[in-house]
Parts: sequence; structure tokens; C-alpha cells
Amino acid sequence: QVQLVESGGGLVQPGGSLKLSCAASGSIFQINVMGWYRQAPGKQRELVGSINNLEHTNYVDSVKGRFTISRDNAKNTMYLQMNSLKPEDTAVYYCKANTPWEGYWGQGTQVTVSS
Repeated sequence: QVQLVESGGGLVQPGGSLKLSCAASGSIFQINVMGWYRQAPGKQRELVGSINNLEHTNYVDSVKGRFTISRDNAKNTMYLQMNSLKPEDTAVYYCKANTPWEGYWGQGTQVTVSS
């Protein structure tokens, strides 16, 4: 079992920045990939980006150059640094941890980009 807790969401103006955190606990040694997803009202949940155990990252085209995923293994925490935020980035952001057998989700954190 893996438990995930996101934090760092909030209200930000267009062009601003936010940094989300995802703290993992439990059987973290089994995790091979972690990712950030988001779900806007009325839309399906989409992958924002991911990071594997080799620190390789990938991102959806809409956030490339603006968002950065990183990990602090000493703190068992994954981060999503979001810069140059746009209103269309408004969504609930979720982190996910994958093991070879199962995927685990956090509870989500709201990000609202509005003036």
C-alpha cells in the first residue's frame, strides 16, 4: 500500500506560479513511476507529466516549458513547479504512484488561475 498526500494548491493570477507537493508513505520502495494528473470541470482526467526512478520526465505538450516535475527521495516527495500559469490550467491536480502491480492516487488539490 502507498499513501499520497498533495498540497500547495490555491488561487493564482494568470502568469503566476505555484508549486505542488506530493508526499508518499507506505511501501514506497515498490514505486517505479510517479505522475501528476489534472481534471478540469466537465473534462476527463489527463496526464500532466511523470517521472521515473531514473529521474526521466515527460510532459503533455500544453505544459512543456512551463511545468517541471522533480523528486526529493530523502523526503519521499514529488513536486510540480508550475510557471506562467494560464486560466486553462485551472483543475484539480492529482498525484499518482505506480508499482508493478497497482496504481495509487492522492486526494487532489485545487488550482485556480484567475484574475
